[in-house]
Amino acid sequence: MFDLVITGGSLVDGTGTAQRLADVGIKDGRIVAVEASLAGATAAETIDASGRVVTPGFVDIHTHYDGQVTWDPLLEPTSCHGVTTIVAGNCGVGFAPVRPGSEEWLVQLMEGVEDIPGTALHEGIEWGWESFPQYLDALSTKRWSMDVAAYVPHGPVRAYVMGDRGARNEPATADDIAAMARIVRESIEAGAVGFSTSRTLAHRAKDGEPVPGTYAAMDELDAIADAMLAGGGGLFEVAPLGLEMDPDSYLSELAWMERLALRVELPVSYLVLQNGMQPHSYRNALSMADRVNASGGRAVPQVAGRPFGMMLGWGSYHPFAQRPTFAALASRLPHADLVAELARPEIRDAILSEPNGPAIASERFGGIAEMFLASFDRIFACGFPLDYEPTPDQSVAALAAAAGVSAEAFAYDVMMADGGEGFMMFPFFNYAEGNHDSIHEMLTHPASVSSLSDGGAHCRMICDASIPTYLLTHWVRDRTRGARLSLEQAVKMQTADTAAAVGFLDRGVVSVGKRADLNVIDFGALTLGAPRTLDDLPAGGRRLVQGASGYSATIVAGAVTRRNGVDTGARPGRLIRSC
Repeated sequence: MFDLVITGGSLVDGTGTAQRLADVGIKDGRIVAVEASLAGATAAETIDASGRVVTPGFVDIHTHYDGQVTWDPLLEPTSCHGVTTIVAGNCGVGFAPVRPGSEEWLVQLMEGVEDIPGTALHEGIEWGWESFPQYLDALSTKRWSMDVAAYVPHGPVRAYVMGDRGARNEPATADDIAAMARIVRESIEAGAVGFSTSRTLAHRAKDGEPVPGTYAAMDELDAIADAMLAGGGGLFEVAPLGLEMDPDSYLSELAWMERLALRVELPVSYLVLQNGMQPHSYRNALSMADRVNASGGRAVPQVAGRPFGMMLGWGSYHPFAQRPTFAALASRLPHADLVAELARPEIRDAILSEPNGPAIASERFGGIAEMFLASFDRIFACGFPLDYEPTPDQSVAALAAAAGVSAEAFAYDVMMADGGEGFMMFPFFNYAEGNHDSIHEMLTHPASVSSLSDGGAHCRMICDASIPTYLLTHWVRDRTRGARLSLEQAVKMQTADTAAAVGFLDRGVVSVGKRADLNVIDFGALTLGAPRTLDDLPAGGRRLVQGASGYSATIVAGAVTRRNGVDTGARPGRLIRSC
């Protein structure tokens, strides 16, 4: 007798092979049968997947739920998008190791780098560890709607060993490096699935200081890589220097990562984005992966499936934040009441007529309203369904001109749409040429993995945790401006490929013996929801949440965790250790 049988579905098994009709039988959290028909089999539960697509559960290797996993078993919005396994600890930031009394500093580091409200982290995190192995032990007592794994992050390791010297990016001594290497080795031995470091100048603590490790010398990085290897291996992840707008620095970063990948038997993974200064410089990163992989090493570019930037709206960052009338209202009103005030014609007229006031010191992006106001030709109005591949005539500037109104007035009204939940898209990266062609090239490179969802992070900027759904809706079904992906490609990109990148050999494909993590999807009805502003983090912290409809069921370890988009309350998710 099976615990669960899924019948009649079109199986896209994660290997990239053509979909086929097949039934799936599950017992004790594992797939025990994949056959043309299991008619007549007995099961505690049967899901009729006729007219649906059955896929492996999605594996998201780039999230920032390091704090949220201590208080939130649901892990939305990622769990809304078919994801059954996540990896936290990316970009060199996290919450372990931590010396008693330095928790505040780690919170401010995460708040600055990943735009997660510090008040939410303070109230929500259930501290109770010092070392990284103790952090993993604390997580091992939790149960979630999906499985969770973690990298050991460079920033906390460096600050733990070097104190303020490490936090301020001073050079490490030989003793410092040896101590860091010991911590990393112990963390890998305890179950960390890799190590992450950030060298991009865009990643800064709340006080403006670059993430510890940004300027780490090669002897420090080499020693850490050797310690990883001694501890059992794992993924060495880098957010590279020059990633955004410094192509020369980026080339230098690629050179040392190439040397590292060829020297040690570790997969070296690095973030790749298209920038506006040299729109095709990402090809250097892809070519480096080709050279490394052809020479016996392993390089894994992490690429994003859509433009990366900001969603601008009243509950997020926007062009009018520094207008005195808005600032006064926002300082005393909850979001719903604020939106009601903003709908009043006299308030609209006042805000549009005012010059900007001073920058908001407490806001990470409190001083960039002027940039928004000067960029309406590159900011696009989001309707519904959302169009993440808009044409120039969909820019706020173009639409305002066609309507015979100012761009500021048009932007105001866009944000007032849908009861004040309207948004505009401001793409910083992956949209230098105004289309998704370069994204397609990056996604389909044989070494790349679909990544960079930043689930749990950039709470008021984006909700790219929805990228797994976007790969299916836009790239497979809906794109009209260029090449699409096959359904088999899109599924493989976020199942078998991402699982293999981190060494998760027990999942990512639907075959006998694998972990029973699956999705049943009504592909024709699959819809990406509009972003919504919620103040539902601890201490009333704000975030953008973007859901989806069309997931008939999401299954983790054989348990149905979501049914028709609704959480079932099942919590089969556990901590994944590398050993």
